[in-house]
Amino acid sequence: MLSESMTATENNVSNSSWYALYTRHQHEKIVDQILTNKGFSTFLPLYATTHSWKDRTKSLQLPLFPCYVFLKGGIERRLQILTTPGLYGLVSSAGQPATIPDIEIEAIRRVVESGTRVEAHPYLRCGNWVRVKNGPLTGIEGILVRKKNISRLVLSVEILGTAAAIEVAAFQVEAINTPPARDSLAVVGTGSRHNRDSVAIA
Repeated sequence: MLSESMTATENNVSNSSWYALYTRHQHEKIVDQILTNKGFSTFLPLYATTHSWKDRTKSLQLPLFPCYVFLKGGIERRLQILTTPGLYGLVSSAGQPATIPDIEIEAIRRVVESGTRVEAHPYLRCGNWVRVKNGPLTGIEGILVRKKNISRLVLSVEILGTAAAIEVAAFQVEAINTPPARDSLAVVGTGSRHNRDSVAIA
């Protein structure tokens, strides 16, 4: 499933790079909606899941990457971004907002829009890198993992140290070279620090 807001404004036409915003727990949808109302272009991928309690079962739409909302451009309006309720800050590197490769965002978007079953998955630092060679997800790259005779393709957002997984058949993928790792990052904005392994609030 997909929830995204793509409201174009003159201010962010000059900067079409993707960035990551770090939010408070369970505030992703609120942050996404507020930024949309401010005229920003955001992307909040969701996935469907079912939670069961003793007395009921409920279908939910949860963020595929908990505590993150993706933002396209608009960095020149940083004050409007950082004053958004529920937002800790921008994921940054060397004091500058870190960009996310278009290919990673596009892979996530294609998977969510395809209707393929997708779910959150622990981030993987190593493994067999493959590329989907046929079907609606042709060209998407990730790490192939196997569990109980089921193959899954793990798609990572490298700078966040987060990932999502979809089921694939082994014959649908081909091996490729492992891409280089990126530097660790921090969250700047409201006193938060972030890296791939932990998050601490100052």
